[in-house]
Amino acid sequence: MKSLEKRWAKCAAVLAALTIVSSCDLIPRAGPNKSEIYSGSVQREGDAYVVAVNDRVTRATAVVPALGFTDSFKNAGVLGSDTIRPGDILSMTIWENVDKPLLGPEGQVAAVLEEVQVDGAGFIFVPYAGRIRAAGNTPESIRRIIVGKLSEQTPDPQVEVRRVAGDGSTVSLVGSVGAQGVYPIERPTRTLSTMLANAGGVTITPEIAQVTVLRGNSTGKIWLQDLYEHPQLDIALRGGDRILVEEDTRAFTALGATGTQSRVNFETKDMSALEAIAQVGGILASQGDPTGVFIFRNEADDISNQVLGRNDLQGAQRMVYVLDLTQPNGMFVARDFVVRDGDTLYVTEAPITTWDKTISAITGTLTSADTIGGLGGL
Repeated sequence: MKSLEKRWAKCAAVLAALTIVSSCDLIPRAGPNKSEIYSGSVQREGDAYVVAVNDRVTRATAVVPALGFTDSFKNAGVLGSDTIRPGDILSMTIWENVDKPLLGPEGQVAAVLEEVQVDGAGFIFVPYAGRIRAAGNTPESIRRIIVGKLSEQTPDPQVEVRRVAGDGSTVSLVGSVGAQGVYPIERPTRTLSTMLANAGGVTITPEIAQVTVLRGNSTGKIWLQDLYEHPQLDIALRGGDRILVEEDTRAFTALGATGTQSRVNFETKDMSALEAIAQVGGILASQGDPTGVFIFRNEADDISNQVLGRNDLQGAQRMVYVLDLTQPNGMFVARDFVVRDGDTLYVTEAPITTWDKTISAITGTLTSADTIGGLGGL
């Protein structure tokens, strides 16, 4: 009789466990399963569009942040390093072949005029030569002007004019460069790439480095990689330019059955879904479902209309892109699908994982029921 009662008690425990498991969400899991995600689709009166990714969807969503320089940056000609501008500083040495020179004490052959600054109007003053137009001229032109004016007062003067960088011919570099500071625009450093090299290059991963140039009220930003892949982006510099090198701040969120569940920064300029999965440690072999890889995104209306084959959607749309890595071309599609800033990558658990958890929950319940039954028999 007692044996029959124990059997009935075990059956009752099993029924109770199944009832609890089926009616309550007591099974621990990382997030919704595939059926729950699909139940939130517009087709089922939800508020998100669930779309299976294929080659057409991949092409429609392949949008990378547009960075570049305007025509005003790209069309600016290279400055001649010998062209003098207001604010530049000149250094001059004048030799006179006489015992009593105009510009130095008796017996001194050479007179040195150091740090002669070009004023705002573009002029300099040289003793006995007067006020001379410097801006727009080269050091050689200024030399000839000074020689012509001094020749009227001293025989065969020899003049050397050197350009020293001034406020009007320097740029500042800050951020992730080898040596931050103020650098003169000289013959070897007239362009953006050569100036960056002069500052020691960048100190962050080149694939995610962005370079911003501020010129007056204008701003241009490019990827460092593009600077070397597209020569037209290697712009000529101007005095007063400010150059900032910084790391890309884009990131995506990884959740579910992946190796890492966190906010993850991009490691490349063009991040694919396959690269994103690899970056977070891949899909957990013991838990993840390769048929249930989802990308959640708020998509612009122009792209949403193109993806869905419509033209009536307005404003950003909630899109859920589905990747099935088990399909014949699933890996290729995931390789080509571009992940964007703010995306959420979610991998569902495999059905077998949910089943194992359910069995474990039932087994635990039965164990507890046996324990209670044992206590009741005392």
